[in-house]
Amino acid sequence: MIGQVKLEDGELDRVRDAVREAGRIAMRFFGNRCARWEKSPGQIVTEADLAIDRFLHAALRRTHPDDGWLSEETADDRLRLMRRRVWVVDPIDGTRSFAEGVPEFAISVALVIENRPVLGFVYNPAKEEMFEAVRGGGARLGGDRLRASGTETLEGARICVSRFEARRRNFAALLPRVELVTLGSLAYKLALVAAGRFDGYLSWRRTHDWDIAAALLLLEEAGAVASDARGAPLELNRPEPTHAGILAAPPALHRALLHATAEAFERLRTGVPPLGPLGA
Repeated sequence: MIGQVKLEDGELDRVRDAVREAGRIAMRFFGNRCARWEKSPGQIVTEADLAIDRFLHAALRRTHPDDGWLSEETADDRLRLMRRRVWVVDPIDGTRSFAEGVPEFAISVALVIENRPVLGFVYNPAKEEMFEAVRGGGARLGGDRLRASGTETLEGARICVSRFEARRRNFAALLPRVELVTLGSLAYKLALVAAGRFDGYLSWRRTHDWDIAAALLLLEEAGAVASDARGAPLELNRPEPTHAGILAAPPALHRALLHATAEAFERLRTGVPPLGPLGA
């Protein structure tokens, strides 16, 4: 088990500087004409994603060229599975928001050791918000320590969901006592849960390591709990780096959200008709 992590001298500053420079690259494209195309149906990528990916690949591995690498915008060669240290990166999480000039995106960078994140950054350069965490050393936004909210029950809880799912799923019928809020970028939403600006996050969509690795450490260090939509732990750097949804909140609220949603998710996952109007 990994406890408090002692990073190499200067490593935290080096990674922070690299993430900040990646943010400067993003802002040179943000709000301007930026080439974009579909890499798969409904999934877009921009020239900014690729430029940031190239920069971070070089910058993060400069002092440790044998480190593993897993990024949304790089083909996965599986060599990462044989490396102790693995960088897990999403150059721009929330690419659609970024391409549309909406400041709801983030650069997500995590260092994963033994399948767990030990260093994580979620950076929204459009809002100059740099969320960071070191395992055992807390999570921070700037100099301020992050704490998840103290909300324990569903009554009045502010739960973040994706715009896509808000249109497809009638979560309001499943969670009538909560306030549902939509926002772009999964990593950014999870960072805001760690900061206590929202009480929790719910998604039934398949998620990838690069979406969540850095934010998982933020949540843990801020006192929140994260799992997949079935309540199972989220283990990183597996051969198939995907997860069955995600649920994040302070411990008591996490239990309440899981109790309220797990059966409906399982029926959807296994193809059993839903009990309520949740869509297909």
